[in-house]
Amino acid sequence: MKKKIIILMGTRPEAIKLCPLYLALKKERKHFSTLAVSTGQHREMLAQVAAAFKVPFRHDLKLMRRKQTPCDIAARAIKRFDAIVRAEKPDMIIVQGDTTTAFSGAVVGFYNRVAVAHVEAGLRTFDRDHPFPEEFNRKAASVAARLNLAPTPSARRNLIAEGYEKDTIFVTGNTVIDALKTITARGTGRSPLLANRKHNILVTIHRRESWGEGLKNIFTAIRTIADRHDDAHVLFPVHPNPVVSKAAHEILGRTANVTLTKPLGYLDFVDVMRGAYLILTDSGGVQEEAPSLGIPVLVARKVTERPEAVRAGCVKLVGSDRRAIVRNMQRLLTDKRAYATMQRAVNPYGDGRASARIVRAMKYFFGIRRKRPQDFKP
Repeated sequence: MKKKIIILMGTRPEAIKLCPLYLALKKERKHFSTLAVSTGQHREMLAQVAAAFKVPFRHDLKLMRRKQTPCDIAARAIKRFDAIVRAEKPDMIIVQGDTTTAFSGAVVGFYNRVAVAHVEAGLRTFDRDHPFPEEFNRKAASVAARLNLAPTPSARRNLIAEGYEKDTIFVTGNTVIDALKTITARGTGRSPLLANRKHNILVTIHRRESWGEGLKNIFTAIRTIADRHDDAHVLFPVHPNPVVSKAAHEILGRTANVTLTKPLGYLDFVDVMRGAYLILTDSGGVQEEAPSLGIPVLVARKVTERPEAVRAGCVKLVGSDRRAIVRNMQRLLTDKRAYATMQRAVNPYGDGRASARIVRAMKYFFGIRRKRPQDFKP
């Protein structure tokens, strides 16, 4: 008998990482009946990614509201998703990462005694407030999950240290690499958004813990670098949150070689990322994607739940300290040896087959497959 699977997503990063899994499960029609549900937490950006992968939503919770808080999102998501789960009666709910959507989906699954599979399980900073509220969300999802799909061996070790049973944990690699390989295989070219400069710098900043003084420091550092380097061009697709947008336009809006744009569709973003010389970001997904493309990444956060790339040398933490950001960007722009060292580092996050490993883990969980699948080894 087929197992009914609901894949829940609400944000752009979730869609990027779950659409490849949806497509992999749709190929397994003999064993699984799969449907996608959107919470609409990031409505426009989510729709762009779903369209790129041609993934339809069976249900849309339509949660987006102006000035909504995490509590607003969670309360509406739990109530509305609960009604869908009761109607659809799935055998498994798949959530991803550390969003309020993932937290809400895991809670609904637990309360309805439906198996929860957590994609990208086991990431930890061991600091409840950094990032906020993501560290809490992903730990809560782990509590509810019966299938923990860890992207790396270190994520698996985190889960074991917290007491989760080894038989529930599978190391799969990260599905973001699946998505990236799918898009780059389409032969996308150089983005027209990239300037004809020696150094194109891509910036993505949005994290809640940076709001206030942190954003001011980060954006001031970017302006300093742009003023110093005529041969550089900064492209910043600005997050629609008004806190981020207001600060970005106030500090960077009149800087000659800084371009502020609206958020880019995933296809356009991959094109820009491929053509970037370096990236300054606080995004989790970009920390995983850029090393696959050989692009050095500076992370504007104090801690990261993705330490593997830091250890590998392709990612470096610079926090929201203005001087640290300027110093490290300056070094990559002027020191060819330092740049080459980060560029050549090996990406530890996947080989483009994470979705296939997750499908095998699900078959093992449901007894469709007898032999436990092998873990991903970087």
